[in-house]
Amino acid sequence: MRLFAASLLIGIALAACSRGGEQQNQVAAKSAGGGAAAVAGVTPMAQRVAVLAILNKRNGIVRNVALHPGQSARWKDITVRLRACEATAPWEPEKLTGAFVQVDVQRPDRKWARVFSGWLYKESPSLNVVEHPVYDVWPKSCEMTYPTGPVAPAPVASSKASSAPKSAGPSGTGAAIPPPVEVAPSTPPPSAADNNAT
Repeated sequence: MRLFAASLLIGIALAACSRGGEQQNQVAAKSAGGGAAAVAGVTPMAQRVAVLAILNKRNGIVRNVALHPGQSARWKDITVRLRACEATAPWEPEKLTGAFVQVDVQRPDRKWARVFSGWLYKESPSLNVVEHPVYDVWPKSCEMTYPTGPVAPAPVASSKASSAPKSAGPSGTGAAIPPPVEVAPSTPPPSAADNNAT
């Protein structure tokens, strides 16, 4: 149910971003029965805070910007607009932090051009990248709350472990495995002199 609600919320956010209308966002939320935002304890989209990092590849300077959905930040000839941000619930096994970002860059002719519009993920930066020769943008966090839920699952120890039943050793309750026995040779091994005496 929670996975369905989260994907419904992401779909609503994408629909709102592509259409750009606040009124259409409200209509979509009402038709979906309120979505995940109506669940008590989940932070409404307008109150979430995302921290985005903007890298200028020319000089290596990184600027961190905290934005609410709907806000934008301009730095020199780049404008970054945050449309939505999401983070998986603490009890989910896979942790993901994503932000729907639009990046506009001023061209040499002083006109603005959109170079990116889509979801960026902190844990999977190669999934969707801002392809620009000067700037790079990535999400660092999305601050939001969730209602209390189940306890987070324990991390998996190793996927290399065998699922075969284990045999008990000398201190176990299963059949004990006898230690290996060394057998003494009955005849001595031939020497090099015996091999060369022909």
